[in-house]
Amino acid sequence: MKLYYIPISGNAYKVRILLSLLKVPYEKIAIDNARKEHKQPAFLKLNPRGEVPVLEDDGSVVWDSAACLVYVARKHGGEQWLPAVPADMAQVMQWVALAGNEIQFGLQYARRGVLQGRWTAGTLEQGQAMSRVALAALEGRLKNNEWLALGRPTIADIACFPYVETAPEAQVPLDPYPGVVAWLARCKALPGWAAREV
Repeated sequence: MKLYYIPISGNAYKVRILLSLLKVPYEKIAIDNARKEHKQPAFLKLNPRGEVPVLEDDGSVVWDSAACLVYVARKHGGEQWLPAVPADMAQVMQWVALAGNEIQFGLQYARRGVLQGRWTAGTLEQGQAMSRVALAALEGRLKNNEWLALGRPTIADIACFPYVETAPEAQVPLDPYPGVVAWLARCKALPGWAAREV
């Protein structure tokens, strides 16, 4: 298995976390962000969106962090990380959807704007407002629950983790969200949790 990634990418980090937790061997292929290697024709053959992560495995090419998490979870993690029972799967996927919506448009885009001066959609204030929507939803769940779905770690937690952890880089403080802060610590304490690359 090959993982094409950019070290600063939280979306690629999600996939590295799950591969590490499941002890799945893989080859990391770093994409040069400064040279926009992910926007070049060779990479666009792998992912027409020109984004990381991309997984290559047994002749399959999978792009988008949510799709990569689903692929790895079902192939290597079984019911633990993404159950097949429809109601249970929906509980997990609703948080994966939050990661691809409010967290992305809030925390991810605000962080990118602050760190890179590149504003994909909206202003810092708009990104921070959307960030607070995401964090309020997470806090509402985590103030009385250890995990986002099913009372155990799943890909829901992995999908939401990276850009929540880096909320301060988006100039969004986490102090008002003690349940979220405790959850971040629980995630990082899981055996095999991958370290962030910078």
